[in-house]
Amino acid sequence: MFLLQITEATQKVAAATGKASSYADKIMNLGLEYAPKLIGAVLFYIIGSWVIGKLSSATRKLLSKETYDPSLQTFLVSLVKVALNILLLISIAGILGVDTTAFGALLVGAGVAIGSALNGTLGNFAGGVMMLIFKPFKVGDLIEAQGITGTVIEQGVFSTTVLTPENKTVYIPNGPLSTGVISNYTTHGHLRVDITMAIAPSMDVESARTSALKAMKQHPKIMETPAPEVSVLKIGDGMVTLAIRPHCAQQDYWDVFFGTQELIKKEWSSDGIEGPTPTQIVYNK
Repeated sequence: MFLLQITEATQKVAAATGKASSYADKIMNLGLEYAPKLIGAVLFYIIGSWVIGKLSSATRKLLSKETYDPSLQTFLVSLVKVALNILLLISIAGILGVDTTAFGALLVGAGVAIGSALNGTLGNFAGGVMMLIFKPFKVGDLIEAQGITGTVIEQGVFSTTVLTPENKTVYIPNGPLSTGVISNYTTHGHLRVDITMAIAPSMDVESARTSALKAMKQHPKIMETPAPEVSVLKIGDGMVTLAIRPHCAQQDYWDVFFGTQELIKKEWSSDGIEGPTPTQIVYNK
């Protein structure tokens, strides 16, 4: 009986030892199978991170040479780093044997969902990036866009801030701004001021022109070159309408616009040039 018990115990120990040996073999086999993949993934990550750093630095140097806006430089460099890191992680997952097809589909689905939720915001963002690249205007320029006229005081990625002549701060979304018509009054360094004033039809046009040109010479902010012009714009409605066209620097536009009219009015009064008299014709039935 005692020998039988010893025999059974020996068999159990042998069985346990066999199982332990089997588990050890399986772990060793798994280690031998995945160790090269794991080492390869670690090496790939180290090398990939180094390459991403070099590419990011090269991108930053390239953008700085092209004198892009600093905020755009930072964004584009960050975008490059994020995109390359995502590709690096997907590649590492493939090295470890993970199915990257499902992972890629998940990323695409997430991108579509986020894009749909942020449709307007992404449109403004894309418009801001395009304008920072192509530069239709810069800070300090006088522009007219989206029914707003004013000086650009800040150009952001999502919106552009404009200060109007009424001293109002207006935020224009970059999406519609980038796809609409933009008039930049500062590009060529000076502006033509368009003014219309009328004289009585009995007045001599040449005398009125000479008087207006003499008045504009008194304004210190009107440019001599290009020279101011005075032309007949319209004859009718009981008056002769003159188009008065002085030129000035962008920042002097409103001073010249209002000051010119005042000077011409005083000069015409001094030279005896009369303005139109409102008339009304009454018909008797």
